Amino acid sequence: MLRSYVGRPARAKIDEFNLHDYRPVVSADERPTRRRRGRRLQKRSEGRRRRFRRLDLSKTLFVLPNAITLAAVFCGFSAIRIMAGTSGEHRAEDFYRAAILLIFSMFFDLMDGRVARLTKTQSAFGLQMDSLADIISFGVAPALLVYQWVLYRHPLAGLLASFSFIACAAIRLARFNVLSSTDDGAPVLPGKYILGLPSPPASGILISLVVANHAMEGALEAPQYTVAILVMTVLLGLLMVSSVRFRSFKDLRLNTSSIGVVLFALLSSAFIWQRLKPQFVLVWLLSIYVLIGLIESTRSMLTKVLANSRKTEAHDPS
Repeated sequence: MLRSYVGRPARAKIDEFNLHDYRPVVSADERPTRRRRGRRLQKRSEGRRRRFRRLDLSKTLFVLPNAITLAAVFCGFSAIRIMAGTSGEHRAEDFYRAAILLIFSMFFDLMDGRVARLTKTQSAFGLQMDSLADIISFGVAPALLVYQWVLYRHPLAGLLASFSFIACAAIRLARFNVLSSTDDGAPVLPGKYILGLPSPPASGILISLVVANHAMEGALEAPQYTVAILVMTVLLGLLMVSSVRFRSFKDLRLNTSSIGVVLFALLSSAFIWQRLKPQFVLVWLLSIYVLIGLIESTRSMLTKVLANSRKTEAHDPS
């Protein structure tokens, strides 16, 4: 009797534990609840795996070039904000700050297209967004800058010159969008040449003049230079809507002509750095770009005229 009485609690304890892993034996009532929890955790983990699988790298990289474009818009907007509030004795410093912001905008505009091509995220959306950003940073902002800087001295003529620059920039960007996309709106690969002077170099000349003026302590904003800057503003706008072809440097190759142009730009820039001011280097480089386009277009036009004259002489021997 004593043995059976003493042995019962021992057997009860053995029944309450699993002898293989020493874990409590789950009762029949607790088993469905634990199974449901396990299924829920399994579903959650599967859902997370599906989210990671659905994550497309191209869609994620699509944000990068557009973010760079928005950075250019921010610089242009900040420059407009500075010029809108400038007055008094701090005008020169405000113009210099606005010009530096627009130079940063040029840098971002130079980067967004190349980043889009490197990441293979070119799209019609990016093309349209880039043009809208350019009309702000390289149309409205530089026109307002040059008007507030010197063109205000001729109220009507200065206003028309500044507006003509904005209008030409808008027309040039609209034409560029039409020529750079197919009928369904998809962007095409950039060619060797661009029709019309691009808006960043056109506005860059005006912006770099403001930077050079700051280095020369306001010498370029003297009244005798106002008419020359007004005429330059109008000419740059006309070059944007012209049929002159400028190099895009998308397929730059190492040959004799390209190496010669690069060496000439470097040596001449070093000469201007030493003789004048470092701030004039940007003015000179952008002017070289415009001159190369004008020289190549003139040479191409003369070649076509000579070819047509030779054909005419061949058909009419008399």
